Amino acid sequence: MKSKITVKQIVAIGIGTAVFFILKRFVTIPTGVPNTDIATAYPFLALLGVIYGPIVAGLAGFLGHMIGDLTSYGAWWTWIVASGLLGVSFGLIGNRLRVNEGIFDKKDIITFIVGETIANVVLWMVLAPIGDVVIYAEAANKVFTQGVVIGLTNAVVTGIIGVLLIKAYAATKTKQGSLTKDA
Repeated sequence: MKSKITVKQIVAIGIGTAVFFILKRFVTIPTGVPNTDIATAYPFLALLGVIYGPIVAGLAGFLGHMIGDLTSYGAWWTWIVASGLLGVSFGLIGNRLRVNEGIFDKKDIITFIVGETIANVVLWMVLAPIGDVVIYAEAANKVFTQGVVIGLTNAVVTGIIGVLLIKAYAATKTKQGSLTKDA
């Protein structure tokens, strides 16, 4: 079974990349830890993953982060790859939700929050810092401190704003069986 990327997905990747880049580059809150901001891009990436799936969100996260890095201080590939993998994770979590059926209830919210928290912790607190130590020979205490701050703040921000965005999106979907035939 071959799967092809549709025009709709290509457009979503392009728009998603642009929005992610703008949010990641210009709509952040400094944490006080060097090169570490609270990013508003990841809740948007979660919404993108829930709506369009892992390929679209993965590419938008990867490309958006890459463009952001290249237009500021240069590509930091370990963190760029982590953003792409986080998008993939959001898409996989989205596959377990019932958002397209118009349902985003307590069970779905818990599934989303647990999944996004695990993904943020693994990618930012483990994978990206290890990559920095191995590839860039960065000081472990520095990059693991950055990873902990980013992992925790991304998990909290995505948990709060992401839930609100996904809940609003689910509300636009018609629930199956909610329409009745007039007599």
